[in-house]
Amino acid sequence: MLRKVVRSSKFRHVFGQANKADQCYDDIRISQMTWDSNFCTVNPKFVAMIVDASGGGAFMVLPLNKTGRIDMSYPTVCGHTGPVLDIEFCPHNDNIIASGSEDCSVMIWEIPEGGLTSSITEPVVKLEGHSKRVGILSWHPTARNVLMSAGCDNVVILWNVARGEAVVRIDSVHPDLIYSACWNRDGSRILTACKDKTLRVLDPRKGTVISEKEKTHEGSRPIRAVFVSDGKILSTGFSRMSERQVALWDPNNFAEPLTLQELDTSSGVLLPFFDPDTGIVYLCGKGDSSIRYFEVTDEAPYVHYLSMYSSKESQKGMGYMPKRGLEVNKCEIARFYKLHERKCEPIVMTVPRKSDLFQEDLYPDTIGPESSVEADEWFDGKEAPPILISLKDGFAATTKSKEFKVHKRLLKTTTASDPGECGGSARPTSRWSDHWFRSETCYWRRVLDKCKRITISFYFNFYLYKTFTAKFC
Repeated sequence: MLRKVVRSSKFRHVFGQANKADQCYDDIRISQMTWDSNFCTVNPKFVAMIVDASGGGAFMVLPLNKTGRIDMSYPTVCGHTGPVLDIEFCPHNDNIIASGSEDCSVMIWEIPEGGLTSSITEPVVKLEGHSKRVGILSWHPTARNVLMSAGCDNVVILWNVARGEAVVRIDSVHPDLIYSACWNRDGSRILTACKDKTLRVLDPRKGTVISEKEKTHEGSRPIRAVFVSDGKILSTGFSRMSERQVALWDPNNFAEPLTLQELDTSSGVLLPFFDPDTGIVYLCGKGDSSIRYFEVTDEAPYVHYLSMYSSKESQKGMGYMPKRGLEVNKCEIARFYKLHERKCEPIVMTVPRKSDLFQEDLYPDTIGPESSVEADEWFDGKEAPPILISLKDGFAATTKSKEFKVHKRLLKTTTASDPGECGGSARPTSRWSDHWFRSETCYWRRVLDKCKRITISFYFNFYLYKTFTAKFC
């Protein structure tokens, strides 16, 4: 009799464990927006979460050690005039964070060392170029001050943040809403997933399509895709029967997937997080209460199921800690920050090992915080691989924040755009009064919408009451 051979892997016994209650961030009003972004971003210094705010959009930035109950009066970053849809920390400066909003703008903020002491309303740089809401942000992995944004206007823009200008504008490639956009490991390619069910690999400087695959997933629900090892692409989506799927593709041969697996029939969008050091991809479904993790290898079926972390409460969003922020002496290979309705809960993924020594097989040299090239050099065509660091002695975040250099003389000309560009009317007012006017307008628009909903609900209930009494009384 032949025995079934179990595949050998050092990650077979990876397990997830939630932190204790006193190590969570409590009493935070997480945003109720129905947008399929992570709603959370984290680095070795801070954790940031999009929160509910009246009269505009806001997000909260907390030092990692500020756990426990967060006071309702804690300061926020609240310069947007519409709800914030996506946020992301800069990989080359832990004090810089970008935010995209329904007000059609992208803003760059500098968080003071030690965290916020008062609310911030004025960004370091404001980037205006989208005509509809901005829902996707992604920093370049190797070039300093290069940011990609994608909006509901089906446009992808590459920004030189230090100059405050849009250098590349890709506006003729996507015929419909862009679901996801990401870089490869060295930032030489962009991968996008669109509502037309097509995956596209783009040249970021030319804005041209290198390869594409239509109908990657047959379902009508959103698709997500990321680059994994050896340039392959992992996508998540839905079948015609609304079953959730995960697929692996070779962009050099897009005809058929290397593997296509059906998972379950839940309706939440699967957010993929790939760890290039271990080859593990984590799938976190919005609205789910679990995290699945798979190992991506070169042997069929290429995507191997490892295990699943389950809990009782569903997740509204998820943040993923960079490898340099993990505790290597505890064999921690990943850490997630799970958003509940009023709480942020860290979840630690650990490989069980008996030894307390540094495990070199778990921690190869990983991407560090230093950039390989400057923005102007990268836009001129220079490529460079990421600068790697060793985690053998642990990563110590520098106590002094890096200087964020901005060409203020150029910013005066590039950001002074028409304030009525995103659907408003031009008003020759000061910056403070303009911000106040927009906030008040947004607030009263929300009040009016709420009154409409109450009125509709009243008439609907009155109609049901009349129908019931006429039939049975």
